[in-house]
Amino acid sequence: MTCQRTTRPGHVSGDKAYSSRRNRRYLRRRRIKHTIPEPKDQRANRRRRGSTGGRPAGFGRDRYRRRNKAERTINRLKNSRAVATRYDKRAYVFYGTVTAAAVRLWLRP
Repeated sequence: MTCQRTTRPGHVSGDKAYSSRRNRRYLRRRRIKHTIPEPKDQRANRRRRGSTGGRPAGFGRDRYRRRNKAERTINRLKNSRAVATRYDKRAYVFYGTVTAAAVRLWLRP
């Protein structure tokens, strides 16, 4: 019997919806680096608390821009109805549909 190991991501990127202290603590506990922007209200509350508010969250602007670019590309792929609804039953047919949609995006002026 073999034991299957789970893999841990080296880095996680998210948007402001995932910026809670609980999520950041969870990632820190598991030694997973993260790029999650801090909303203005959380930033203001942290500053208001002063030295007990904790340190500012680290934020890699370049890495966040790459995540945003990939997310926007996926949303453009979903403009194709077959990709968005996933009517295909077989995975290889769906991959072909995604490839066709990607080629259409690439060829679009």
